[in-house]
Amino acid sequence: MVEGLEVDDIDIDHTVVIGMFILQPEYVIQWSEVTIPEKRLRFKTTTDASEVQVIEAMQKIASHIKNPSKVGKASKLAIQLITAGSIKPATSDYFFAILESAMWSQTVCNDPLVRADYHALFSAAQDVTECFNKKQRNQIMAWTIRAVVANDLFTDDSFVFSKASGRIKEAILHLPRATEEEDIEESAALTETEMVDADNQTKEETPSAPSSEDSSKEGFDPFGLDALILKKNDEKARGKKDGAAKYNKEEDDENKRFLKCQREALVLCLEIAAKRYKLPWCQTVIDILVKHAYDNISRFTTKQREAIQKLWASIREQQARRKQGKSVSGKLDVNAFESLQEKYANQKISIRRAVGGGGSRRAAQWLG
Repeated sequence: MVEGLEVDDIDIDHTVVIGMFILQPEYVIQWSEVTIPEKRLRFKTTTDASEVQVIEAMQKIASHIKNPSKVGKASKLAIQLITAGSIKPATSDYFFAILESAMWSQTVCNDPLVRADYHALFSAAQDVTECFNKKQRNQIMAWTIRAVVANDLFTDDSFVFSKASGRIKEAILHLPRATEEEDIEESAALTETEMVDADNQTKEETPSAPSSEDSSKEGFDPFGLDALILKKNDEKARGKKDGAAKYNKEEDDENKRFLKCQREALVLCLEIAAKRYKLPWCQTVIDILVKHAYDNISRFTTKQREAIQKLWASIREQQARRKQGKSVSGKLDVNAFESLQEKYANQKISIRRAVGGGGSRRAAQWLG
């Protein structure tokens, strides 16, 4: 026992020992007076938030995610809602509004400044697709092709690029063959907006005047009671039949809309991949991808088939240039090995000098 040192004053876990000797009392550190700050990690979650609070948070995120400067922060908050388990059937419509606001433009997700944010958001949304209805799931699937698969084609990783190409080929195989009706609807959709605008302008400029026949009918039945009674009787007679027909029509319209969005997204992926053909390491993958789309060109509509034919023609032209030893830029298309091989092909390197002996007979015999 050291003189003047009480046993109770020594903390056994913090006793300073040097060479098996306890230091003198004036050198002993009073550990009871030293306070070491503790580091604590605190995670903000919404697990304890009420449903009303979650809905309010989703509405705020949906209003801010349209702003390109706030996409990063808003997408991270949306992902936190997913990881916290806040996406449920009761709140799925509000979260779908976030995704819909994020995709206010079909090409905004491919902006280099926000690619990673969109990729992370729609990748995380795949974990909660069971909370949405069929129409919402179809729309999310079409958005995922643009926000995840298409953005994977901008990568510098050959494995990620090949994986994205495989997903595109698989999606093309699942497409049904395009029908003549879809081709007609596609061509009609291009002029439909112009025709509607023209009709609206005509109606505003020349308002319709009541005809003599209509005025005579109004004099006979000024309140239109006869037409109203006949209309109600007709609705009761065919109520169930119209309900079933309306449901079938809505299903058909939804399927057509989903196929249209999916085909447009896949064509976008093909165009992005074709633009990266100048990179030697992804040329083979692009050759196979565009050839696959060309072989299944019947699964696309008329204008989409024209776009795929142009892409395939461009790829074939660049393939011919490669076979001639020229790349897209017109320079010799050689890799690093071929360039070094050409460099040292004309170099005079003496093996005997490298061995030593100044090329003597002994060195020549040793080299054989």
